[in-house]
Amino acid sequence: MNNFITKFLILFFILTNHTIAEENIMILKLKDGDIKIELFDKVAPNHVKRIKQLAEEGKYDGVVFHRVIDGFMAQTGDVKFGNSSNDDFDLKRAGQGGSDLPDLKEEFSDLPHQRGTLSMARSQNPNSANSQFFICFKESSFLDRQYTVFGKVIEGMELVDKIKKGDSDDNGSVTDPDKIISFK
Repeated sequence: MNNFITKFLILFFILTNHTIAEENIMILKLKDGDIKIELFDKVAPNHVKRIKQLAEEGKYDGVVFHRVIDGFMAQTGDVKFGNSSNDDFDLKRAGQGGSDLPDLKEEFSDLPHQRGTLSMARSQNPNSANSQFFICFKESSFLDRQYTVFGKVIEGMELVDKIKKGDSDDNGSVTDPDKIISFK
């Protein structure tokens, strides 16, 4: 009987951990394919909750990568002015908007900004992150402990590399930008 209980507990633990792990995996669908992302809910619980909420509501679907700097990062997530399927879409204002939800308090950590890191964009105010985020093309340690890291690309980084780059003379602004097809 003891052996049965032990096996049951091990199986329960494995299945529970798998379910928890799957809850923190999202798929970012782009024109070139699917990018698998792991979210760090233990490190940045409020930011992960926000990303999941906006994704579940379909707010990221159709949002453009408005600022993409080759060798640095690709920024997206302006669900107000950057959503190409909304009436408020305005590429010139993309990057200035967010969601209707309140801004988030920073959740800075010691996680480094490495290639594939997802981090929240914000204004000068550390507590101003809302819906926008960026994906690092390469290590960017100068951002460490100043921006909230909430996830990492675990499959498909080569697809992130294909995102249309912006004008280096115009802070990475992109004309005819790529967009998020879906984020689930």
